[in-house]
Amino acid sequence: EEQLVESGGGLVHPGGSLRLSCAASGFLLGSRDMSWARQAPGKGLEWVSSIRRGGTRTSYADSVKGRFTISRDNGKNMLYLQMTSLKPEDTAVYYCVNRWEPVLYGSRNGDWGRGTQVTVSL
Repeated sequence: EEQLVESGGGLVHPGGSLRLSCAASGFLLGSRDMSWARQAPGKGLEWVSSIRRGGTRTSYADSVKGRFTISRDNGKNMLYLQMTSLKPEDTAVYYCVNRWEPVLYGSRNGDWGRGTQVTVSL
């Protein structure tokens, strides 16, 4: 069974930074394209960023481009999301997903972790 466990969320002021981590188990991370998605309170699922299995290609939603960086360490079976210049609208539960496209037609695609809460507020 493929399992994903996110960590690193918390409360941060606008303009601050956080680094999210995702520990994968039950499969070799290097065999999967991976992504991050999020869900803000009262809103739908939103794709944030994706990374190919070798780490050579990445993609970002326009809302986070230039502020967030996705990375991976296949040797450690870990996925990361470095978030900088955080805004209140980044407040959401962030999920690690074992697919390039974590959201299809508004619904979850692939295996998702339980998520980690990120709150950006004064």
